[in-house]
Amino acid sequence: MKWDLRKIMLRAWNNFRKGGLSFSEALHRAWLSAKAEPINAARIEIAKAEAGIVEECNTWAGWKALGFEVIHGMKALFGCDLIWGSRGDGATYKARFFGVSQVAPAEE
Repeated sequence: MKWDLRKIMLRAWNNFRKGGLSFSEALHRAWLSAKAEPINAARIEIAKAEAGIVEECNTWAGWKALGFEVIHGMKALFGCDLIWGSRGDGATYKARFFGVSQVAPAEE
């Protein structure tokens, strides 16, 4: 597998500049995050298939970054456990995903 070394180093420097970490720990966490990305993508696809969802899905924060907001009161279509590589300890977290039918353009 080929790794995007530029992206890994940028993430390491960003973590280091935030403070509180040595550069070696920041680089270690950046590598963990990079290695977790394909595993997380596979987990999302499996959970999406098990739930029978065919529409485009994203997390609440993902939709917000794209300029959308989840409509108030909507429940997540599915969820899955993802690896939180940036913590450095292999911790997992529960991610909830909302479909494109559950979002509206964000008001400014």
